[in-house]
Amino acid sequence: MLKLFLGITLLALTVFAADNFSRDDFPSDFVFGASTSAYQVEGAADQDGRKPSIWDTFAHAGNMHGANGDVASDVYHKYKEDVQLMAAMGLEAYRFSISWSRVIPDGKGPVNPKGLEYYNNFINELTSHGIEPHVTLHHNDLPQALEDDYGGWISQNIVKDFTEYADLCFRTFGDRVKYWTTVNEINVFALGGYDRGILPPQRCSSPFGVNCSRGNSSTEPYMATHHILLAHGSAARLYRKKYQDRQHGFIGINIFSYWFVPLTNTVEDVTATERANDFYVGWILNPLVFGDYPDIIKKNAGSRIPAFTKAESNLVKGSYDFLGVNCYNALYVKENPRTLQMEVRDVNADMAIELKSIQNDTSAFEFPVTPWALQKVLEYLKQKYDNPPVFIHENGQRTRRNSSLVDWPRVKYLHGYIGGLLDALRNGSNVRGYFVWSFVDAFELLDGYESSYGLYYIGLDDPDLKRKPKLSAYWYSNFLNRRSLTSVGVIELLKNSFILPPVQQHQSLL
Repeated sequence: MLKLFLGITLLALTVFAADNFSRDDFPSDFVFGASTSAYQVEGAADQDGRKPSIWDTFAHAGNMHGANGDVASDVYHKYKEDVQLMAAMGLEAYRFSISWSRVIPDGKGPVNPKGLEYYNNFINELTSHGIEPHVTLHHNDLPQALEDDYGGWISQNIVKDFTEYADLCFRTFGDRVKYWTTVNEINVFALGGYDRGILPPQRCSSPFGVNCSRGNSSTEPYMATHHILLAHGSAARLYRKKYQDRQHGFIGINIFSYWFVPLTNTVEDVTATERANDFYVGWILNPLVFGDYPDIIKKNAGSRIPAFTKAESNLVKGSYDFLGVNCYNALYVKENPRTLQMEVRDVNADMAIELKSIQNDTSAFEFPVTPWALQKVLEYLKQKYDNPPVFIHENGQRTRRNSSLVDWPRVKYLHGYIGGLLDALRNGSNVRGYFVWSFVDAFELLDGYESSYGLYYIGLDDPDLKRKPKLSAYWYSNFLNRRSLTSVGVIELLKNSFILPPVQQHQSLL
């Protein structure tokens, strides 16, 4: 055991000594926090008036290894305990989402007082502990009633209903919430939910989708994205007109981004990489910044992508005070022109690319530690989109759910990415904050409970769902509280926290 400890200590000192930094190296108004979303952690799925969302329906259809978010991490009942843990850790902010179907169960019409009461209490608990709430209005969980009524995001009816939902939230919580994100990961939501059918609402068509009984992969991803942009623009216009002057808040939208790397230095792969960025990032940001989709998307998609009217373009253009970015890793890109020859095409075919993972040296399950990927994304936003204010809304390491509390891969990942973020900041990036995904182990979007991103472990077989801090929780707390992360500080951290028994045998450190 002593040899193991000394070996790990030497490894830690080698890693940390290569890139020393502290919380004090960041501006005082730069915010550090952690993230979750409603369906992934709240539980209480059928309690106090909440009705199903498209994510409930998707999970209960058996699409996520037979798991669902009915209980999840039970934050609905344990939020006070969680906020105490956040405060003890030193979190400066917490990003979470509001469940639309908890506050307006049918998506429109009568409001659920119990839902409003829960979020009021939760927000009050955060602010009373000095933790700034950052709220997302839609995180993959559209009320199922709207999907049943008119097809949800593929109908322009959604713009009015979303705006009224946003109005309720601004009116009810905006005196305490200063940062609003309308929709999470538009691009992933459209591609996964309407092209491949691997995410809710599971709409797709052959030969592109997986197990879908409805939908059209050729057109619906473009339609859904178009209506999300219009709904965002409408909500932003409402906020600016009715609330912003007196509430002094900010409104933005969130995208997912890889950093794409040409597989080879050939002209074809370099051009394909530019095209990948246009489809993943430009698809969303070009309308927000310039008022229209990138030319390559309009060329390759043709009449399948809706066109902005002049009024719609003006509504969407400039409709953000900040951008939320979720970034975890990088991918290689290779040209694949064959897809453009297909008689029927979807968004992935329109990109005419192939993607390949950048492998981790230690585990195919974990993400490789590539801080330069996040730096490149921020530099791309700076150069192409006039350096907008950015919050890193999600960044974190994936490990297997029932692995050790000694989550060294996550510590190494966070240290690398936060250090890389500091370099980007010093290089002129307009980045304003960083949120670790996730605060507690959650019901994950792609694999349910197979993977884990949490700073706190929650055992699914524990009826009390007790929170157990991982090594990464100690590391992040040390960073946030300005304690040394090198030399003696690292040794003490490892002595106090590192050599622990496996999760299944561990007693809580609290």
